[in-house]
Amino acid sequence: MSELNTVVIVGSSLAGLRAAETLRLEKYEGRIVIVGAEDRQPYDRPPLSKKVLSGEWEADRISLRKPEDLAKLNIDWKLGSAATSLNTITRTITLASGETIAFDGLIIATGSGVRKLPNQPDWKGVHVVRTLDDSLALRANLNPGARVVVIGAGFIGLEVAATAKNRGCEVTVLEGAPAPMMRGLGAEMGHAAALVHTDNGVSMRFNVKVAGLVEGSKGSVGGVALDDGEVVPADVVVVGIGVAPATQWLENTELELRDGVVCDTTLNAGLPGVYAAGDVCRWFNNLYDQEMRVEHWTTASEQGAAAASNLLAVSRGEDPKPYSAVPFFWSDQFTARIQFLGRANGDETAHIVVGSPEERSFVALYEKDGYLKAALGVSRPKQLMPFRKLLAERATWEQALELVSTFVAT
Repeated sequence: MSELNTVVIVGSSLAGLRAAETLRLEKYEGRIVIVGAEDRQPYDRPPLSKKVLSGEWEADRISLRKPEDLAKLNIDWKLGSAATSLNTITRTITLASGETIAFDGLIIATGSGVRKLPNQPDWKGVHVVRTLDDSLALRANLNPGARVVVIGAGFIGLEVAATAKNRGCEVTVLEGAPAPMMRGLGAEMGHAAALVHTDNGVSMRFNVKVAGLVEGSKGSVGGVALDDGEVVPADVVVVGIGVAPATQWLENTELELRDGVVCDTTLNAGLPGVYAAGDVCRWFNNLYDQEMRVEHWTTASEQGAAAASNLLAVSRGEDPKPYSAVPFFWSDQFTARIQFLGRANGDETAHIVVGSPEERSFVALYEKDGYLKAALGVSRPKQLMPFRKLLAERATWEQALELVSTFVAT
């Protein structure tokens, strides 16, 4: 451990916190520095589009750890000043404040930032949802009767749409693809999983192209212009068109940046003692024999721990362990809990094996070349989760159907 005196973790959200906790759990006694762009201790992001946005929870409910538990970790916090550059020769990072920090080990956990519309104006009523401040600002605009237009029918966009509708707003969702949640679920299952929105009076429009925003009263948004000339009236516009990994500060380094920081199977970023975790990490997942980047809570938590463990293992002269895992995410929309296991690349065949879209409750399995590739559950958590073990074992389609038969029998 003598060669590992200072570990710098860039990113103060879930992945960064789990990395710090793992370092201490595995008896690392050196200095830990956590750098964060936000001037806040680590907090949970999933509630931002649901419980916090609805007003059911306030900010103090989403802290990831109690202050006394954070104090036990003995972390040197550098919050409110983002990392702006990395020097791999001197092994230092520079912050926006001008401070330079030297490291022996580095874990990059800077997450991702929201994508915006081209030339998106900074008008009143125009929002994104990524930080606690974003959520609170949007919440203040979600008044009963407000016309809310959500651009993007991904998971965050649809969670915001459901929350806005429950607050009494008139909600329209605009999506350029032919189906909601298409990137994660595929077109057929995306439509099936989103039926709950139609049930609750959300207007869903697909295959539409947004040309830009239209100003209403001075300095406030008044609508969304489509490429055919139509203007969809809006008092509030939420731009939910995805995120991009936060790698700008790494652009002048020899790290390979390709929709994230490219890492090997152990989450090493190609330099001794440098690892990545969470949204920013693109790694080769042995379980799927492919490179991937996953933007979900479970992966961030697991990778933060794995990166820290491997950093320590290599410092001790031990072999690092590959991070091979079944991706898992969930989304709460109205009364539906949507959960997904695995990875769908768009060339699988989806089969509904339990329940039905008409019931708004079902399990669908994704099959390719005789193997189970992924599983989707809508309000069926007990029947969905056993498929995670099968996916980890690279189960055949026949093995998946055998598990399904036990559900039918009961």
